[in-house]
Amino acid sequence: MQSIDALRGFVMVLMLLDHLRETWFLHVAVLDPIDAKTALPALYLARLAVSLCAPVFVALTGVSAYLYSIRHTLAETRSFLLKRGFVLTALEVFFLSELYWGVASPTIWLQVIWCIGLCMIVLAALIALPRRALLGLGLLIVCGHNLLDAIHLRPDQPLFPVWAMLHQRDVIALPFGLVAKTTYPVLPWIGLIALGYGIGPWFLPVVAARTRMRRLVGIGVAMLVAFVLIRLANSYGDAPWFVVADDPMRTAMSFFALTKYPPSLLFLLLTLGCGALLLALFERLNDGKLVAALAVFGGAPMFFYLFHLTVLRLLYHAAFALWGATHGETFGVASYGWVVVWYLCLIIPLYLPTAWFSRFKASRRDIAWLKYL
Repeated sequence: MQSIDALRGFVMVLMLLDHLRETWFLHVAVLDPIDAKTALPALYLARLAVSLCAPVFVALTGVSAYLYSIRHTLAETRSFLLKRGFVLTALEVFFLSELYWGVASPTIWLQVIWCIGLCMIVLAALIALPRRALLGLGLLIVCGHNLLDAIHLRPDQPLFPVWAMLHQRDVIALPFGLVAKTTYPVLPWIGLIALGYGIGPWFLPVVAARTRMRRLVGIGVAMLVAFVLIRLANSYGDAPWFVVADDPMRTAMSFFALTKYPPSLLFLLLTLGCGALLLALFERLNDGKLVAALAVFGGAPMFFYLFHLTVLRLLYHAAFALWGATHGETFGVASYGWVVVWYLCLIIPLYLPTAWFSRFKASRRDIAWLKYL
């Protein structure tokens, strides 16, 4: 569906801004959640916008898996989810970690692509459940996982590696002096992909576009209202927010400073509420040129992800070779404004090869491996 690809493309365009920050502005540390007392407001707003990326992508992965399942048997759907899941985890470990952090680094960064891959593998085991049971399980995980926040295991405890991958962002010691950093603990994301799969029937051709938009607007507004009410209560779903004396802007920043690693209930309510409203908007504007252009990015998501990260790494190393370190041991630009300039300049150059690959992928469905990109 073009609206799904358009939303996926939209969040990928947002993602480019954050990855450019990590390329040219890495010398300015960004905590998670963002420190409302010290963060640059422009940087804070950009980070808040790109918070949409991972939740929307994981939810749409669940929806897409359901749409795949209606044309394939249970065994074929499971096989696809398992294969693609293992491909994604392998790409994270053997390509992206080395690309982004250097081949000499002893740390394997288990980030968003690893997380999506692992979620697909788990979803392969869950799709035999009745849809209501899957929705119930997804809601239980997403709404209740913050009750587990107090559980912290030490590296010397037997279940520490499993818990670090599920819910505790930590470092796992590996053989040969390697370590794995569980940047994206997967338990809440598993709940989210299950919910995405559970609402898959909303996107069947037999469902009228007006009905789908009404459902998306309803659930989007409901999630945003729930976010405001729970956040105002300030007792569950994330770290408490606070009032900064004589500074309304930073008080508001504190209110929206939410935990992504792992994603809190409030983080998911805010981002998915916005995502549902955006999807309804793209459904309404389905025949527009903007939606069609964004759908190009969303039609080849893994290609764009791998391609743009590779381009950014090459640009960084070229700049470092020409001008050397400008901030400590890294090269970086002087202000965040230059990050935005790079962003605006790179959208079209990155769009053109992605558009070519998206058309090639759509025209060559006989090439089996293309569906993994």
